[in-house]
This record gives sequence, C-alpha cells and structure tokens, in this order.
Amino acid sequence: MADIMIFKRYEKKYRLNSDEYIRLMSLIRDKIVPDKHGRNTICSLYLDTPDYLLIRNSIDAISYKEKLRLRSYGVPNDDKRIFFEIKKKYKGVVYKRRVSMSKFDAFEYIESGEPPFDSQIMREIDYLMRLYHQPKPNVCILCEREAFFSSEDENVRLTFDEDLRYRIGFPNTENINEGTPIVKDGEYIMEIKTPGAMPPWLAHALSECRIYPAKFSKYAHAYYDIKGLKEKN
Repeated sequence: MADIMIFKRYEKKYRLNSDEYIRLMSLIRDKIVPDKHGRNTICSLYLDTPDYLLIRNSIDAISYKEKLRLRSYGVPNDDKRIFFEIKKKYKGVVYKRRVSMSKFDAFEYIESGEPPFDSQIMREIDYLMRLYHQPKPNVCILCEREAFFSSEDENVRLTFDEDLRYRIGFPNTENINEGTPIVKDGEYIMEIKTPGAMPPWLAHALSECRIYPAKFSKYAHAYYDIKGLKEKN
C-alpha cells in the first residue's frame, strides 16, 4: 500500500488482554493481511504549548478535537523521512492530513516558522502552528504495532499496539525501548479504521469474543500521568 496523505474514516478503539487478542486473531486471521510496515515501533511526538493547551482542549471538547504531531516508523534519525500530521475528530469521524519530510527539516520548521515547502496541507499545518503560537515538541508516545488490512477491502484497517509508553521528546537508537508505561503488561490497544460500516465478519468476531469499544487517548493518558491528575471518565 502506498503512503496516504489524506484520511477520512471512522476509528474505534478497544482494550484487549492477551487472551482476548489470541481469541480474536484466531477468528479473523484468514480475513486480514499484514500491511507494508508489518510489526514496527511507532513514535508519535505531539506538539503542544507549555501549558498543554492542545491536549486540554481535546480532553474538554465534545464534538471537535485536533492534534499536531510528528510520526516516525522506527527510530527517527535526522535524515529519516517522517510525517508531520494534523489529526482532527469531528462527530466521530477522524480526518488526518500529513506531509512527509526529513526529521531535520521538521525541527528546522518548528524553530524558524518557515515552511520547508509549499502545499495545501503544509499551509493547513502552518495555520495551526501560528494559531497556537508555534507549539513545540512535547510528549512522545511509543508502541510496538502490528498493522493489518482486510483481504477484501484495504480501506478496512486494524492495528494492535502493545508496550505503550511515553517519554519527553523523540527517542534515539539507544533509548528507543525506554519510557513510562501507559497500559498494563500484556494489554493491547486495538484500533479498527473503516470508511463506513464495519464488515459483518469483523463485527461477528468482536461479538463472539465479547470485545467492546473503549474510550482511550494515549496522549491524554500520558498527560494525566505527567500532571499527577485523575483521568476523566
């Protein structure tokens, strides 16, 4: 699958223990195909203001949420291509727009405020950067991810994240496995991403395993932990 720069889809999250994961995979294994990244370390570095305005707005919002982040598949070395992303959620629909650039160019842009190139998505990113007065790289969420898409429809995607942890700033080769845990050992965060209704075979498998959607924000969870706050229901 080619890298897609614009997304519009429904996303649902689920918290699975190891037994639920094994049971579900036994039911859907013949319906899914690993994507090109396969199993990989995902690094999502969120940009925010010193007082965490973006994540606080997202936590308090009812129908509209937005985040700015840098995403890397694997260790984000200076010359590695990473994604600069806007992620928005409005009335249950997720909109994601992103551009690819080197890590070096991304950090140069964050410091200087001068976009490395011109494009529609880059202008949208720059608008939000200016709106929030040039937010800086802050909390990085790391996980080990298995990603799949449906053998019948590649627009239906499933991801399984384990070993979720957070740290301040991007990791390097030496500390890629370090961070403060976000979930329990052996717990998975599954995301199902669809352009519309969930396929019947997947809905049936979830029902058989008694797996139900769960509200969970990785960045919000890290924010509460950093601030020593009790997470809102």
